[in-house]
Amino acid sequence: MRLRRYRAAMSDRAAQPRWWEVRRAQNRKPVTYTCPICGRRLAALSEHALLLPEGHAAGRRHAHMECVLRARRAGDLPTREEWRAAQPRRPAAWRRLLGRLRRGTPDA
Repeated sequence: MRLRRYRAAMSDRAAQPRWWEVRRAQNRKPVTYTCPICGRRLAALSEHALLLPEGHAAGRRHAHMECVLRARRAGDLPTREEWRAAQPRRPAAWRRLLGRLRRGTPDA
């Protein structure tokens, strides 16, 4: 899939995006973009999606809506909420305090 190649190219310049922001887009400019997922041409006048790696507008790319939906179903474009849900959670403050009390560690 071309998205993996796009990610690999981005890793040369910066860190891999952990999550993607996906927005609907439609432009009135007579411009043609290349979809980073399938590599086909994309007319700006058509309804499409704007992909922002970790919400940074500098790395934005225009993609076909069908390609984005297919990549989302395959798990290749996680949103910020999905990425955060997959991260290990730090114990709550009261659990950390209880652990210190059990170990006999005084508070600093």
